[in-house]
Amino acid sequence: MALTGRTALLAALGSLPVGIWEPSWAGILAVNAPLAVACACDFALAAPVRRLGLTRSGDTSARLGETAEVTLTVANPSGRPLRAHLRDAWPPSSWEPGTEVAASRHRLTVPPGERRRVTTRLRPTRRGDREADRVTIRSYGPLGLLTRQGTHKVPWTVRVLPPFTSRKHLPSKLARLRELDGRTSVLTRGEGTEFDSLREYVPGDDTRSIDWRATARQSTVAVRTWRPERDRHILLALDTGRTSAGRVGDAPRLDSSMDAALLLAALASRAGDRVDLLAHDRRVRTLVQGRTAGDVLPSLVNAMATLEPELVETNARGLASAVLRTAPRHALVVLFTSLDAAPIEEGLLPVLPQLTRRHTILVASVADPRVASMATARGSTDSVYAAAAAAQAQNERHRTAEQLRRHGVTVVDATPDELAPALADAYLALKTAGRL
Repeated sequence: MALTGRTALLAALGSLPVGIWEPSWAGILAVNAPLAVACACDFALAAPVRRLGLTRSGDTSARLGETAEVTLTVANPSGRPLRAHLRDAWPPSSWEPGTEVAASRHRLTVPPGERRRVTTRLRPTRRGDREADRVTIRSYGPLGLLTRQGTHKVPWTVRVLPPFTSRKHLPSKLARLRELDGRTSVLTRGEGTEFDSLREYVPGDDTRSIDWRATARQSTVAVRTWRPERDRHILLALDTGRTSAGRVGDAPRLDSSMDAALLLAALASRAGDRVDLLAHDRRVRTLVQGRTAGDVLPSLVNAMATLEPELVETNARGLASAVLRTAPRHALVVLFTSLDAAPIEEGLLPVLPQLTRRHTILVASVADPRVASMATARGSTDSVYAAAAAAQAQNERHRTAEQLRRHGVTVVDATPDELAPALADAYLALKTAGRL
């Protein structure tokens, strides 16, 4: 039981100035019996809290930055009306800072034997699962002098998914893919591509594509059209070790890598390729395999939602072994990792020959745009020192990338905003060249 309006009650008694002396409740009842009777009646008429029935419904998932609505149904089985204040508690990251009080607190009135609904609107600020905590209800009597208070556990989980902001690039990349597929007037041919169909020659076509046998059987010059090979295997390998925890802008490097991986997965599945996901540091964190084209993107988004960087050094040999187990035959392995010199030289380079013998390797890395801006800073001694440090960091990064390229690895090094489209372009370039 919680006591409310205590200061007002003491003022009503008028026995002593408010704030000078705090009498006991026994003293208050002795001085003013009618008021004591009113308090007792008010408490008796407040609806019981622990007998209430509470159930939830609503959203079970939402993208980061979007709103999820969870409805709480309150059933009042008693014979007294429920006049209540309700607090629906969730983890602090379920709301933007400063909005928790307004979003989680509700007033409601439930007549006897009826039910009412209140809706809590969540706007999570982090990926992962957000689980509902306790529901606290304070039931008032008609006079509002005394209350009953109790808590209920009403389980509910909202999974906060990656935002996939790079999906805005998907239409333009699909248009380029249609060009490669020969569905538009721009037709290309590359090594390892598959024959698609014949059509009439138009000025500007590559003369090497003329099919002389077909031309001899008809009155017009016929050319062959080609489309990229389909049903290739794409393995997205996320390094979730300590380097993925570094923040670039407002988010960890891992989040930018996941956004680029989702764009590539959406594009590759539309191209008819098979896409799998592997997340690894010292052990396999998640593995998504064998999904159909229509199910691959939801599966990847759901698996990435709970992934967090681990503050451990990635086991490069373990990662290579996991890649070879997951992709026993030739595949395009897209490794999302850092281009820091030490992890690459001591970890990845020694095991790289095992991977390149069987697979085509593409390394995607998130670059910090602040380093580039620091490298051009001038005007003070501190700025010059910062520019020198930034230039040294850039040179080391470029040297590491060149080491990887000498081993036949394609490297995409771009800022968070540019990584996803640059990676998609690299994939299309490999597909055009028939290197998948």
